[in-house]
Amino acid sequence: DAELMDGGYFRSCAGMLKVAQMISLLIGFISVNNSPWTDYSAYSFFQIVTMCDLVMILFFYVMHIFRVYRKLTCVSWPLAEFLHYLIGTILLLIGSIVAAAKSYNITGLVAGATFGFLATILCVISMWSSYKVSCITQSTSK
Repeated sequence: DAELMDGGYFRSCAGMLKVAQMISLLIGFISVNNSPWTDYSAYSFFQIVTMCDLVMILFFYVMHIFRVYRKLTCVSWPLAEFLHYLIGTILLLIGSIVAAAKSYNITGLVAGATFGFLATILCVISMWSSYKVSCITQSTSK
């Protein structure tokens, strides 16, 4: 507890997965933002979902690096992270499907939707790993 930061989390599988999610969300956001839009509502929804997911993933990443979860024990952090991934993944999947359907073969919009789907897959992997930590580990430890 003497160290301020958890250096091992940078190199852990969960840490690298969060970084990959943030990078794919950022690339998807930038691709859509720098393209001519054909449908304002579809792409504004996609941008909002990608930025909200990116901010929440960054929040959980910083929380793990600085070990905030050890000090704030009143919150079930594995459950909070699981619920974030559950809701965020569903919204990201919907946004990516709509973005892909409304892209009309515009390269930047197709790239944004593709990176949205990639981020969705990475979020499903994170959701599964956080489910294993929060539900399966607790049920076997009883």
